[in-house]
Amino acid sequence: MHLALARKYRPRLFGDLIGQEHVARALRGAVEQHRVAHGYLLCGPRGVGKTTAARMLAMALNCETRHAGKPTSAPGEPCGTCLSCERIWSGQASLDVVEIDAASNRGVDDARDLRERAMYAASQEGRHKIYIVDEAHMLTREAWNTLLKVLEEPPPGVVFVFATTEPHKITNTAAPVMSRLQRFDFRRVGPEAIAQRLAAVAKAEGLVIEADAVDVIARLADGGLRDALSVLDQVTAFGGGAITGERVRDVLGLVGDDVFAELLDIVATRRAEAVFPFVAKLVEAGVDLVSFAEGAGDLWRATLAVTLGASPDGISSALQKTVRERAADLAPGDLLRILRSLEEAEEIIKRGQAPRLSLETLLVRWAMLDRTVDIAELLRGQGLGVRGQGSEVQRPVTTPASAQVMRDRAPAVPALSTPRVAESSRPSPGSATASPDPQPLTPDPSADAVRGSWPSILDALRSDKKMIAAEMLNETEVASVQGSVIVLRPQAGHSLAADSIERYKSAIEAAASRVLGTAVRVGLEGAERRDTALPPSRPPAQPPAPTHSAPPENIPVAEGASLASRPSPQRVTVSGAKAERTKALRGKDPALDSAMDALDLELLD
Repeated sequence: MHLALARKYRPRLFGDLIGQEHVARALRGAVEQHRVAHGYLLCGPRGVGKTTAARMLAMALNCETRHAGKPTSAPGEPCGTCLSCERIWSGQASLDVVEIDAASNRGVDDARDLRERAMYAASQEGRHKIYIVDEAHMLTREAWNTLLKVLEEPPPGVVFVFATTEPHKITNTAAPVMSRLQRFDFRRVGPEAIAQRLAAVAKAEGLVIEADAVDVIARLADGGLRDALSVLDQVTAFGGGAITGERVRDVLGLVGDDVFAELLDIVATRRAEAVFPFVAKLVEAGVDLVSFAEGAGDLWRATLAVTLGASPDGISSALQKTVRERAADLAPGDLLRILRSLEEAEEIIKRGQAPRLSLETLLVRWAMLDRTVDIAELLRGQGLGVRGQGSEVQRPVTTPASAQVMRDRAPAVPALSTPRVAESSRPSPGSATASPDPQPLTPDPSADAVRGSWPSILDALRSDKKMIAAEMLNETEVASVQGSVIVLRPQAGHSLAADSIERYKSAIEAAASRVLGTAVRVGLEGAERRDTALPPSRPPAQPPAPTHSAPPENIPVAEGASLASRPSPQRVTVSGAKAERTKALRGKDPALDSAMDALDLELLD
């Protein structure tokens, strides 16, 4: 009778446990030094050796060779060949080793039966009674309470070993139990260790298997050695001959490397129209779209590793060659955005009602993704230079033709997410670069005329590609017109617009003068407190009371003095917060500030 490879090659000794050396050393030392605890909790993913380690402990405690004083392969190890070891290893009935499946024996009655059986001594003097409880997290709270006393004070020679994949459930259900058990956490087995074990088993079985097939199985096992051996068994039964990577993918229904190579080509060449026939082929071939999305994650992760100069892993050697050829077409920033969008869409593809539509939309987004650019390189290409943080930006002399070229190039620059330069790199009001005062105008525009022309002024700013200025100006209103000066007032909740208007004052004045047909200036209501030479929009306030006058009754002097100047609370809006964030970010990076000034860019994200 054929024995499954996972059972046939199950380890017999602690030293044979792969990837769990910390557990093997502790249990072997406990047996050797006669310091075996009365209760153990073995935690970890499925297929990593929890039940096998429990059987090894039972074999070592009841090994006939050890009890006879004969040497074994190592101190604390079972011999693995005596009658007792053979029966325990194969899972046959044994008087002293009882295995219980808690998934089907989880109630309080089962726990009482286990507690009563634990009172009986072992079959022979010097032996141990071992109870192995698998899937221990399935026990009910009442069952754990029933076992609580016997776990705290067990009879001599009784050892409880609980194995679980979900220890947090035991913690939530029966927290007092955790302090009565020694806990060991099993790790996932690494792909390299699994691949070595698969190669050794294939050699022992006389199988011819390619390295690519071993790598595919090792990755698919996800850290479970038992799962890897089960897959090898399944692929072997598929047919004779050498086991290839393509054969493994066919048996398991995995997506081939050629499909991911085609996806990489579509995204790298930005052929969005090729997405729909590509997905149609996947659906026609019966490909699991969720598995395809997971494989795409491995593809982009490997591509990102190549672009950053690291060695790619998680994909086949053939696909690695394709990735190295195409990696130059994608920047690390692009790949990070692709991976982020995949992470957001993966759950929708998995649980959504239209997974095909979700996948098609995702792939089109990848194919149409704007490419990131290096700001410093962009500035050098435009003839601009940045000396450093807080330094002045070197600008070329711009002719009308070159200015038009820069405006034509501006829309091609993608959304920026880089911070902004310090305010010291910007000319201050009143400096030599500030806009000169316009000449006195006759006749001056009226407030009604300005308000009626307000939409045209906003359109003029947008046509000049001053999007931020137009956005901020849209959040203000005309308070009054005093001669040739248009006095603006931020709307309620948009107090942050004042700083942006000050910054784009020259552009606003130029657009307003062009629309109104006469030169005008722009100011802010209350700007006289900022030392701005604007006529007051309302009569001056009464002079303040003498400083020696008594403060209002029951109000401290400091607090009373600040009440008059305390600003009224303003509501934070999206546009206002965006403007504030833009100002803060631009104060950190000279390159970003130069690009936004030279190309009139807008920070989107």
